[in-house]
Amino acid sequence: MRKSFITFIALIIVASVATSCRGRLEIRRSGNEQPSVVQNNTNKDNTRKKVSNTRRSDRFDLPSPMLNRAEQILERKAYTVSYNAEMRIPNWVAWELTGDHTYGKAKRPNRAFHEDYDVKAPRATYGDYRDGGWSKGHMCPAGDNKWDPDAMYETFLLTNICPQDYTLNSGYWNGIEMKCRQWAERYGSIYIVCGPILEGDHHETIGSNHIVVPEAFFKVVVCLEGEPKGIGFICPNTDENLNNEKCVKSISEVESITGIKFFPHLDSKTAEKVKNKADWNAWRR
Repeated sequence: MRKSFITFIALIIVASVATSCRGRLEIRRSGNEQPSVVQNNTNKDNTRKKVSNTRRSDRFDLPSPMLNRAEQILERKAYTVSYNAEMRIPNWVAWELTGDHTYGKAKRPNRAFHEDYDVKAPRATYGDYRDGGWSKGHMCPAGDNKWDPDAMYETFLLTNICPQDYTLNSGYWNGIEMKCRQWAERYGSIYIVCGPILEGDHHETIGSNHIVVPEAFFKVVVCLEGEPKGIGFICPNTDENLNNEKCVKSISEVESITGIKFFPHLDSKTAEKVKNKADWNAWRR
């Protein structure tokens, strides 16, 4: 009788453990069925969650797919990158900047710039920029992401960085970034796309991984709050003294120079308003 009772209890325990294990397996299997996307920060062993290479169709700010360049789409918390594995730099970086995202307490992380393990080697490393003669130029700036520590951290991924002239980085390019934050506060929301411009077939490179140095940079901005408007910028990657007269362009002009179609989901009437003229004074009202 005692042996039977012990056997009965043992069977209950075995069944309970089996059910628990089966439940954990089902949860794990269910998790693998979800689309893989980038979420949050890296963990302590610097292993990032798998990135999605699919383009989110609901994103208004994403340019049309690249037709003649390598492209890997990297979704981040605050921005999206079209990464060029051949050049080791982005084709473009796109994000919406809201007034609420123009301030916060998140600080620059220690050892800020870091390798992006979501892209295959060879890829940019910190060592590639050491003694290369170029600064590490943000595309989506850290200053736009003080609202969240993970968003701030991801701006220092080297897939969001290009070799940029020191004077440009700290000068006119930084000035555009500050203007964008002012516009986001004033209007509530703006959409931004920026990236490198590569001229010709031969480019300077830096580092053992041959990171391509762009000849110039572009930035396009659209505001749909109130009367829709747009503006573009082309900035040579040099130490020359730049100004609005030299750099301000229409978005259509930037499209012609870069070969990238921006804001393809705009209706034709709105596209006509925001793409075909760049009125600096309209952004000062």
